[in-house]
This record gives sequence, structure tokens and C-alpha cells, in this order.
Amino acid sequence: MFKGFKEFIVRGNVIDLAVAVVIGAAFTAIVNALVSGVFNPVIAILFNADAIATVGITLREASGDQEAIVLAWGLVLSALIQFVLVAAVIYFGVVLPMNIFRRRAEERAAAGEPAVAEDVPPTEQELLTEIRDLLKAQAGS
Repeated sequence: MFKGFKEFIVRGNVIDLAVAVVIGAAFTAIVNALVSGVFNPVIAILFNADAIATVGITLREASGDQEAIVLAWGLVLSALIQFVLVAAVIYFGVVLPMNIFRRRAEERAAAGEPAVAEDVPPTEQELLTEIRDLLKAQAGS
């Protein structure tokens, strides 16, 4: 059980996911500021409202002990704009460049070029594998 947990933690996916969550949380503040500071005021001006949150339809006015009922579709519009902005930045900033990188790597592999440049030093695992193979060869002779 602990071995499986260790393998799960050591796997690169967990680290990548943790980085993505932290960066996503930081980026959310930027998107929220952009939506509330730029897009919401522009939309509010278009609908002649004080704020986008007040854009909507009043179904029933406040009277006596009853509160007004307002369908504030401006809030939904604001959330939709924020979602589209986040999705666009993720696509154009992360997904598209990664797809281009993968496509180029596949083209190099199909052309027979090495995946890693020759001047790049070997990884620790590659060195250990070489040492093991050399020791086996020495022990065999």
C-alpha cells in the first residue's frame, strides 16, 4: 500500500497538477480583476446600469413585507465572460504551445532525429544504467 502511494507521489503528474492548481489560483485573481474592472463596467454602460450585477429583470417590486424578485442575468454573463477568458488563456498559453511542441517532436522522431540533442548531458538514471551495464560486462569477462 505504501509502495503504491510512494509511486503515485513520485510520478510527475502529481507535481504538474500541484503547480497547475497554484498557478490557476494566482491567475484567477488576474481574470477576476479584468472582468470586474474592465468588462463589467463596459457591459453596465451598454445596459445603462450602475453595475453588471444589477442588470436583469425585476419580476416583482418590493411591497410591504415582501422583497423584490430580480433575475440578475448580469451575474451569469459576468461568470461566462470570466470562463471564456480563462479557457482562452489556458488554450492559447498552454494547450496550443504544447500541441505544437509534441507535433514537432513527433516529426523529428519520424525523420529519425534523436529526441534529445547530443550535447545534452545524460540523466541520472541513464548514467546508472550505463554503470550497471559496464559492471555486468566486467563481471562476465
